[in-house]
Amino acid sequence: MTKQPHNDFAQQDDAFLHSCMYFTTNRLSRAITRMADEAFATTGLAPAYGYLIRLVVGKPGITQKELSEKLYITPSTLTRFIDKLEGKRLVERQVQGKTVLVYPTDKGKELVPSLRQASHTLKEKYEAILGKELADQLTHNHELASEQLER
Repeated sequence: MTKQPHNDFAQQDDAFLHSCMYFTTNRLSRAITRMADEAFATTGLAPAYGYLIRLVVGKPGITQKELSEKLYITPSTLTRFIDKLEGKRLVERQVQGKTVLVYPTDKGKELVPSLRQASHTLKEKYEAILGKELADQLTHNHELASEQLER
């Protein structure tokens, strides 16, 4: 009679995933991204574009450099985002010397209430699942961890 090999290695091999910040953060990111995409679907924009417009409306003439820093995205990614939003006539760029300033259009400004509502809907949905206290705690802890890891 042959003995079946014991599969402890396979069980231990995937256990590391559940204690790995990289894996668990990406898993959480995919879940919250799905929820955000659903909440922002009513605006016709992806969440990142919505947040960009809100920043531009909040500070007309904001520099591209400041936007990329606030959104934690590379300048090249920001340029692509702004290109797309300019194509939709939601923002416009103005060059002053070597600085590029971004302004909202009237059409972009009109979107702000629906963008705020989408953000509110997203927050309500994850708070309903996690509870307000845990949602606030996770947000705070992720902010602190991001700041420390980016140093």
